[in-house]
Amino acid sequence: MDFQQPVIRKVKIIRYVQPFREGGSLPALVDADDGFSYVIKFRGAGQGRKALIAELIGGELARLLKLRVPEIVFADLDESFGRTEPDEEIQDLLKFSVGKNLGLHFLSGAITFDANVDVIAAEEASKIVWLDSLLMNVDRTVRNTNMLIWHKELWLIDHGAALYFHHSWDNWEEQSLKPFVQIKDHVLLKNASRVGEIDAEYRSLFTETVFRDILAVVPDEWLEDSERELSAADAREVYVSFLKRRVANSSIFVKQIEDARKDVI
Repeated sequence: MDFQQPVIRKVKIIRYVQPFREGGSLPALVDADDGFSYVIKFRGAGQGRKALIAELIGGELARLLKLRVPEIVFADLDESFGRTEPDEEIQDLLKFSVGKNLGLHFLSGAITFDANVDVIAAEEASKIVWLDSLLMNVDRTVRNTNMLIWHKELWLIDHGAALYFHHSWDNWEEQSLKPFVQIKDHVLLKNASRVGEIDAEYRSLFTETVFRDILAVVPDEWLEDSERELSAADAREVYVSFLKRRVANSSIFVKQIEDARKDVI
């Protein structure tokens, strides 16, 4: 399978429709100048630019596994946008989010995945569990599945909590080799009976070239970390190295998945 570098479209936010008051990040539904609606992750929110980076990387790697993810766009927010917003919390969020944010195409009419109702095949469940273990995504639990059913198909949303090593760069080498113990809480763990097969079939697709191609489209302004004197180029190298090490040692998190499944089946 040939991987093509992602092409992320750019849109301009023209109307703030409503906030989604879930968690602390206050994502929102907006209308854009291309005639479509998007769920926006704002750079000025709680986890800031790190969540946007994780969202982009996680979404594009999910596509590599042929999993469904809404189209990701760069959404520009003008500095004058929030001046008439009556809610002070939202007004502050918009003020600190001027510039390039991240949006996901709004899946109108989609419903939240329900593990008690919706049936997911073992192969698809195994792909998702494998990917979430690779990315150390802590936010795919029964309480918050971050999956939607749209036109009878499963769609993944919200990878913002993945790659949490980047909130503390100092120990990323150690983190890259750790098992992912939080996988025990994954909503699809019970269904993920083919993780070993998925690892054997797809691991070779997750190459340094793929990682570099994805990181190349992440905006420099999201990657630069002045507090740690980390340039965008240096940050890209860390992400690429982390993901390479994680894939090269996938047997660690695959074993963790298989061990955790023994307690739920």
